[in-house]
Amino acid sequence: MVSVSAVAALVIIDVQKGFDDPVWGKRNNPEAEKVMEDVLRKFRSNGRRIIHVRHDSLNPASLLKSGKPGFEFKPEVAPLEHEPVITKHVNSAFIGTRLESILRAMGDPEVYIMGLTTDHCVSVTARMSGNLGFKTFVIRDACAAHQRFLDGKKISADVVHDINLASISGEFAQIPWSSELEF
Repeated sequence: MVSVSAVAALVIIDVQKGFDDPVWGKRNNPEAEKVMEDVLRKFRSNGRRIIHVRHDSLNPASLLKSGKPGFEFKPEVAPLEHEPVITKHVNSAFIGTRLESILRAMGDPEVYIMGLTTDHCVSVTARMSGNLGFKTFVIRDACAAHQRFLDGKKISADVVHDINLASISGEFAQIPWSSELEF
């Protein structure tokens, strides 16, 4: 079990409608948004800090470009009016944003991360969070990945997800299941 500190922040990364488009390919963990919704409810009801992050692509054709429907948050994790929303243009939620300053103003918070996609913005943000000295957790069943291809070989979404979690486990973050979080 993981006891969530009274000084903890939940960082929700890129849970945007654009990731529902079939252009991304097959995805693992179809229940991720339901798990995210449950985790978010628990953090809110226990008075923990919530920070929403969304990607605004610099590519005008991107599904995740501001002004397009895909830029919008999925309803399961939509921010409340008082919860900060950070917009980023690169994979890391720390680069070019105020995320680090928000966290530093909290003191020394534990950082819990969930969102889309495991192998891109979730993993990169978790690595930076660990490197910046934050005690970091990536909630493994509150993330998802899409299949990838390398040299014509298909790599399943489950493998992409698992390998990316394994590569950050220990050195950068702890990787608990949502059911292991205690408040």
